[in-house]
Amino acid sequence: MSEKPAAERGGFLARPCAAGKRPGPLAVDIGGLMLKNPVMTASGTFGYGREYAGLFDLSSLGAVVVKGTTLKPRDGNRPPRVVETPSGMLNAIGLQNPGTEAFLATELPFLREQNVPVILNIAGMTVGEYEEIARRVDGAEGLSAIEVNISCPNTDAGGMTFGVSARLSEQVIAGVRRATSLPVIAKLSPNVTSITEIARACVNGGADAISLINTLVGIVIDLKKRRPVLGNVTGGLSGPAIRPVAVRMTWEVSSAVDVPVIGMGGISSAEDALEFIMAGATAVQVGSAMFADPLAPLEVIKGLERYVRDEGLASIREIVGAAKRK
Repeated sequence: MSEKPAAERGGFLARPCAAGKRPGPLAVDIGGLMLKNPVMTASGTFGYGREYAGLFDLSSLGAVVVKGTTLKPRDGNRPPRVVETPSGMLNAIGLQNPGTEAFLATELPFLREQNVPVILNIAGMTVGEYEEIARRVDGAEGLSAIEVNISCPNTDAGGMTFGVSARLSEQVIAGVRRATSLPVIAKLSPNVTSITEIARACVNGGADAISLINTLVGIVIDLKKRRPVLGNVTGGLSGPAIRPVAVRMTWEVSSAVDVPVIGMGGISSAEDALEFIMAGATAVQVGSAMFADPLAPLEVIKGLERYVRDEGLASIREIVGAAKRK
């Protein structure tokens, strides 16, 4: 684990406010990365931002978390890959992406022009792959942090998902930590027996922040065809249906570690975001809600601004973990 805090290691962009101005009431610090507001996009729901840039100014966001990116290009799973469920959806995209080199050559230059902190979500099938991606993107102009998706099957361990093992989780995060000076955010899977054990292991490995939760595993059956709807059989459940689970895990993890926690899972309004913040999250990510309303993150930001003003708060940070206080 690095001895220096993320803010001293450098190598990333931090734009909390315009030069000479004090941070606004929504500004937050995520492991040394200063954001002007606590609302980010969730990986896998925002692509690389090009489509949304035609709808609103991306610099309005606290940060953009881009699509999960692997070392080499991936075609993803066979279709169908998405199915709607009550209060949510299942997806089994399978990490379709153009690969790390294409991200650096094509996507990052575009994002760099948007004046918004960019967080790259990375995924690998071995610890070495995670390290190699982190090494290749380290120092890339315009990249602010790395979010590490540890919900991938470790091929060296016979397909065991990294994120279900504290030992493997720590190994992945430690490998990424060795390879980069950027802030490292560990994204946790909820499909575990002890989310706090995994979170502590990631912090031991050098994580500057924790984000959670990733999707829950589910299946939808086509009654006419008498088989699973998704080509991959299982998929990841997201949306409002998982929010109470995500809030509970945010509460537990934020009580167990001393690094910032980023909460996500079914957030579509400022009220939803405030639940996570009062449960201990310093920031939040909006994901599935954007499929129904692409402007959902902006509405969340506006709602948080109203709440801070109406409650007479100097900063949104005043209510982080407020629900735990006696």
